[in-house]
Amino acid sequence: MTPAPHAELLSEVIDLIFPDALPTPAELEARYPPRDLPQGAMVTRVGPSPTGMMHIGTLYVGLLSERFAQQSGGVFFLRIEDTDKKREVEGATDFISSAFEHFGVVVNEGRDVQGIEHGAYGPYTQSARMSLYQAYVRHLMQQGKAYPCFCSPEELDELRTRQQLRSVAPGYYGDWAIWRHKPLEEALEALKAGKPYVIRFRSPGNPAEKVAVTDLIFGERTFPESDQDIVIMKSDRLPTYHLAHAVDDHLMRTTHVIRGDEWLASLPTHLQLFQSLGWTPPTYAHIAPINKLDGSSKRKLSKRKDPEASVIYFMDHGYPPAALIEYLLNLANSNFEDWRKENPTADYRSFPLSFERLAKSNGPLFDFTKLDNISRDIVARLSADEVYAQIVEWAKQHDAPFAAVLEAEKAYATAILSIERGGPNARKDIAKWQDARALMAPFFDSEFTSTAEDALSVLGHRTAEEVREIVSDFMGVYDEADSKEAWFDKVKTIARDRGFAEKAGDYKRNPELYKGTVADVAKIFRVLLLGQPQTPDLHEVMAAMGRDRVIKRLTRV
Repeated sequence: MTPAPHAELLSEVIDLIFPDALPTPAELEARYPPRDLPQGAMVTRVGPSPTGMMHIGTLYVGLLSERFAQQSGGVFFLRIEDTDKKREVEGATDFISSAFEHFGVVVNEGRDVQGIEHGAYGPYTQSARMSLYQAYVRHLMQQGKAYPCFCSPEELDELRTRQQLRSVAPGYYGDWAIWRHKPLEEALEALKAGKPYVIRFRSPGNPAEKVAVTDLIFGERTFPESDQDIVIMKSDRLPTYHLAHAVDDHLMRTTHVIRGDEWLASLPTHLQLFQSLGWTPPTYAHIAPINKLDGSSKRKLSKRKDPEASVIYFMDHGYPPAALIEYLLNLANSNFEDWRKENPTADYRSFPLSFERLAKSNGPLFDFTKLDNISRDIVARLSADEVYAQIVEWAKQHDAPFAAVLEAEKAYATAILSIERGGPNARKDIAKWQDARALMAPFFDSEFTSTAEDALSVLGHRTAEEVREIVSDFMGVYDEADSKEAWFDKVKTIARDRGFAEKAGDYKRNPELYKGTVADVAKIFRVLLLGQPQTPDLHEVMAAMGRDRVIKRLTRV
């Protein structure tokens, strides 16, 4: 039977656009079969674009996607969405993989930090999946569901201007979809003339009709059907997000798509694509972005305006990875904080994340105070050896001189970090590894810069003679083997003998009878030892510093 002229023309147009052999949909279905997973197991993904340093929102989506997959016995994969070649930043792809590894987000399939892909549903980089996208563009064209558009940028600008003048909805649709209505002969002629083109989806939608969608965050929502003939293949033959989303998430057998709520308005279009290709769409969860207060208004975190919008900010400042992860879980599910109090030593991975709680997290605000408090709690639970190792690892990349100091005196550094560590009232003065230098440097002779004059200046009205007398008294009874109680009894005795009140209440009632309190005597020791009036537990400080260093510093005035 001789093919109809229309079919012949369509075949010729398609062959000019796709001259090379492409897999058929049936072949691709066989290549990417349904996954063999337990019932209820979720297959989730994160799809960052390598157009800059990774946004904290990408880590947030990746974390949630990984947690839901893992707690359901499913699979979480990383897909690099690198179809915007004009904006691609060198090194960004490598950074994405290393950032997820750094923050402990476990990728089951996809590209690892060595650039090697793992998994049976790859390639996991969109630019390597070109034949797959083109196969389905060809398939849509064969069915009359897509067509080439040869409009120049100038023609599209003119179209938008005319729409504005007529006060009609903008876009490429209906009678405004110029090439939707052109005969195939004109498309064939334009192709043979070498005119640039894109491929557009022939939308079956009618905006007068409604489409009901279900979202795990927003619930049941109704939208007008989309009638936009969106671009699905760009002039560089790369797919748009819309097509790549449908093709990739079908073939990779994604069950749940967690993404920003800015994509909610595109859902009718995406559902049209799935329907036109004969596929069941995944379940969607459109989450609110992380926001910040800007004056009195709330806005999304912006990499252009807010350094904390990029995950590299937290890496550079030395936040423990678990701190940022637990903070993000707090933003996602407000009951995480209570769970952590009830399970202070449990791995955060045992927390049961829920979509129901996530639905109530409407545009969470980024709060550094909250993050720092979470981080301090996490650091306080670590051993001195663990803290030492993580500070050194961070300092080697961000403060090499300080790393050298710590490594040269590892035992001393660990002793410093052991001060007030453990127990119900563990010290919580480190929120990020960047804090460690200011806290630890005064302990090291090579970093200690306080002079005798500096010490007397901090002590105010105390004279050098008075300071020396108190130090001399202490030197006469100092025994580094003393328990804290025995040590403090000696300090109180010195204070009393030198005219200081043992109890703050006595001094408050009769200040004219005393030179101060025992705390003022301790302050003299703190300033001489570390150059500052407030320090960790003074008995533990002296124990960590050792007898020789204590004597040297106390007798410097």
